[in-house]
Amino acid sequence: MDPIVIILIGTAVVLFCIIVLKLHAVISLLFAALVTGLLTSPDLILNYAIHSGLSDLETQSLSNLGIGRRLAQAFGNTSGKIGILIALASIIGVSLMRSGAAERIVRSLLGLFGKKNASLAFLTGSFTLAIPVFFDTVFYLMIPIVKSIGVRNPKKFGLYLMTVMAGGVMAHSLIPPTPGPLFVAEEMGIDLGTMIIAGLVIGIITVLGGYAYSVWATRKWDLPMRDTPDISVEDLKEFSEKEKKDLPGLWISILPVLLPILLITGNTISKMMASGNGVNLSSFQKTLVNIFSTIGDANIALALSSVIALYLLWSRLKDVKKFQKFIYESLSSAGIIILITASGGAFGQMLQQTGIGIRIEDLAANYQMALLPMAFFITAAVRTAQGSATVAMVTAIGVMSGLASAGLHFHPVYLAMAIGCGSKIFAWMNDSAFWIITKMAGMEEKETVRHFSILLAVMGLTGLIAVMILSKILPLV
Repeated sequence: MDPIVIILIGTAVVLFCIIVLKLHAVISLLFAALVTGLLTSPDLILNYAIHSGLSDLETQSLSNLGIGRRLAQAFGNTSGKIGILIALASIIGVSLMRSGAAERIVRSLLGLFGKKNASLAFLTGSFTLAIPVFFDTVFYLMIPIVKSIGVRNPKKFGLYLMTVMAGGVMAHSLIPPTPGPLFVAEEMGIDLGTMIIAGLVIGIITVLGGYAYSVWATRKWDLPMRDTPDISVEDLKEFSEKEKKDLPGLWISILPVLLPILLITGNTISKMMASGNGVNLSSFQKTLVNIFSTIGDANIALALSSVIALYLLWSRLKDVKKFQKFIYESLSSAGIIILITASGGAFGQMLQQTGIGIRIEDLAANYQMALLPMAFFITAAVRTAQGSATVAMVTAIGVMSGLASAGLHFHPVYLAMAIGCGSKIFAWMNDSAFWIITKMAGMEEKETVRHFSILLAVMGLTGLIAVMILSKILPLV
């Protein structure tokens, strides 16, 4: 059976299970992986193994494995790559939120920009926080502040709300250590430092596009403030902010966010320095490279950051039961994410073993620039159909990852960025974030489509255009 046909069947199974049968993503992805594996002939697996550069022994071993063992192996491979990172990232996020550190960062940005430029502060703050913290957490954190300022300037409430969403939503798909970009980087063999730098560049460009749309949408559509289940507008007028003294200091608050970025990026720079100079490195430089190769490893960098975040949480709580409760909650949340991601990874590896990468490579040999919009629209189609950006990314990478070493005329990080941007289109009623935003902001469904769904689509398309331009003028190969 042709790999493209198998891919279509596998993707259809995922969408049918999630949309029609309403099954959990973990079950849907594993079932689709099983179906895909059963449809993949030994000849296709053999062809995949040969083209993947496996040794004769590894090729024979993979060909002889039963579907159950191949599926379990694929699940374990993905979990082994990113399981620890996801758990640590979850601990950091919960610690920042529960300790008041995240709120401290936001307020400092408001103080820096001033209330007149609050929208820019929300844009910058939410983008920064969304690097280690999931978007829904960022939104939960920011919405009380948005409401508090919005009640003083109701005409700008829509702008404040949209800038929070514009700032927080892209990091989830572009910048590690969030699961989607982390998984894509691992599967495509992209250095995490390179992924972070590219994600920051493309992320900033998309955020600027989102800000422009936010300004336009605010002028076109009035978004009134309404009572919500958590608080009324009248209560908001009497809302009193916490004293600054009740929050942690700025530098200790922002350190868990910045530290892993600095360490991982430092590791990338030191590797470049080592590869460029080779044996000409001084003893100090060699020591520096060795140090960064250890502490700049993503697992170690996140572990160090989580220690700081946990200390910050404990210093604010000083209550053993609450401390344990919050950690258990963070790990429980991480467990679900790990299961979804590992299941998606298993499905992705089953797709890869069909030889789809080889097939697409052959089809697109003379049209390499078409690979970027191809990756974008594959991801967008899955996201629109089933609602999860992470599932969309892990599904798309199963199709496209084989091209990372296919002699591209640009760095594979651009392919990863196209996938990330595609995961933003089109967020609507099958997306849990859609309903979180609708209910907590007091919006009607049509308002959420205008202020959230279309916003993400604009940002995703802006990112694709930026990726295609940069891959042409700065291919990095």
